[in-house]
Parts: sequence; C-alpha cells; structure tokens
Amino acid sequence: MEAGLLFSGGKDSALAAVMLARDYGVELNTCVFDPARDVPAVRAAAAALHLPFRRRVLGRDLLEEAADMLLVCGYPNDAITMVHRAAIEALAGEYRVVGDGTRREDRVPRLERSAVQHLEMTTGSSYVRPLLGYGKPEVERLAGRLLVVRYGETGSIGNGDYEQEIREAIRARGIDPAPFFPADHLQSLVVGMRTTGNGDTGVRQL
Repeated sequence: MEAGLLFSGGKDSALAAVMLARDYGVELNTCVFDPARDVPAVRAAAAALHLPFRRRVLGRDLLEEAADMLLVCGYPNDAITMVHRAAIEALAGEYRVVGDGTRREDRVPRLERSAVQHLEMTTGSSYVRPLLGYGKPEVERLAGRLLVVRYGETGSIGNGDYEQEIREAIRARGIDPAPFFPADHLQSLVVGMRTTGNGDTGVRQL
C-alpha cells in the first residue's frame, strides 16, 4: 500500500519516511504555493532517501489566506497549522495512508484529535505520525545515527518549509515579517544518509 508523506527535506520528515518505508511504499510530497517555485535541495534530500518525490502546488489563494491570518493573530501558529491541514487533506484525496513528521512536543503544525478523526471519517484515509511518541532527544539521536543533516536559518538552506513563502507574502505587502516569527530558529535539511557495512559507519552523501 502506498503512503503519501508531507516532506520538507528536514530531519523529522526524513525520519518519518524511513520508518514508514518499512511497511508502505512511501511517496514524499513537498507543498509549495507558487507554481514557479522549485525545491532542488528537497529533491536531493528525497533522492538521498531513495524515495519518489512529488512537488504539489497549494496555490496563491491559500498563501494569501495564511498571510491574512498571521497578520490578524500577530503570530504564525494558526496560519501554519491551517496550511498544514490543507496539505494533509490534499494528500488524503489520493492516498489511503497519509502522514507527516510531527513529534511529541510539536505545537505547530499539529492537528488535534478531533481534526484527525474528521479527516479520517470524511476521506477514508488513515493519518499516521511515526514520530508522535518520540521526544526531541531521541529524534536527535536517531537523526545522528541515520542521516547527514545541515542546519540553517529559515530561507538559508532551501528546505520545503511553509514559512519561507509566508514570510515573502508578508514582505510583498510592505510589512517586515521578522517580528511575527521566533528569532534564531534553526531548520534542518537532509543532505545524505549514513550507511553501515562490515561494522563500520560511513556516509552516503549527495
């Protein structure tokens, strides 16, 4: 059975992909708003995992709705969760199993239990979160053992996070997006997988 996983190219969604791939035929899905936006670093991360990759376009209407919501609220949480829900719903239209890389402590993006139940009842798809039982220390340990990861500020490492385009939409309105987002927030990008052979650990990197 195929599973569609939301994939930013970061360590969390990459770990979720590795876990799901034990039981499903996983396709990695990265969502963008702008049809012209390519995500070569995310494609490379998918290639490093040896999993098929799809770029999906959510559209500028959803981007503008997210920007409006952020400016009204004064913080990004609700807007990013709204976009994430729309992305999961898009996958549920094509896959019997859909998932993401959200962890136990994640507050954003996160679907509450009622939203998950509604999604599954209305679409017939199962929503799975392989990392939901894992805390940050264990995710970091697993990532260090399985993946080669690069870190950087939003917009500096080319991952497929929603935040970059939302920031750009706010900036296009003549508003500085920086005060609406946490400062010094590092994001991750997978650039290779670690391999083990004959008892030795090596690195397979693109």
